[in-house]
Amino acid sequence: MKTVSFILLGLLITSAAWQPARSQQPLLSPRDSTEISFNGKKISVNYGRPSMRGRTIMGGLVPFNKWWRTGANEATAFVTQSDIVIAGKKIPKGSYTLYTMPSEKQWKVIINKQTGQWGTVYNPDLDMVRLPLKRKMLKNPVEKFLITLEKTGSNSGVMKLTWEKTELTLNFQVMKTAKQNPK
Repeated sequence: MKTVSFILLGLLITSAAWQPARSQQPLLSPRDSTEISFNGKKISVNYGRPSMRGRTIMGGLVPFNKWWRTGANEATAFVTQSDIVIAGKKIPKGSYTLYTMPSEKQWKVIINKQTGQWGTVYNPDLDMVRLPLKRKMLKNPVEKFLITLEKTGSNSGVMKLTWEKTELTLNFQVMKTAKQNPK
């Protein structure tokens, strides 16, 4: 009986070894992040990157005049280790969630105080600010949603949100600390 058991065990192991490897499906909207540093202090965004996959995005998958999670899956996390100024509004260093309010005419970014939630959970009572985004139409479509942070000066930068044929930009300034600007 032991011999039969060993033979069956051997057959199971051999059979498992011959099974074709199961390919794991890639995530449709993998997480990605971007960050930038000013004087050793980081500003970062962590978000889901959905793809067009033949769909109409702006005004379709991302409807106009309704808030959008600014990515996919978990909420888009925005962290700044420095106080920053955007469109004259001070954003204290801390952790936030980014939402957007798409429109055919004027997009807005929403910086919300709630963090760690799923992207479809939105509490407008926790909005810190809603700020206008500059919109530019692109000639060639961008397949995967992309957020980038770029320096434009020693204490200034731009956040870009790009998808389909739309590029949205938000300029910001990093507030100088007493150490940077001694009296």
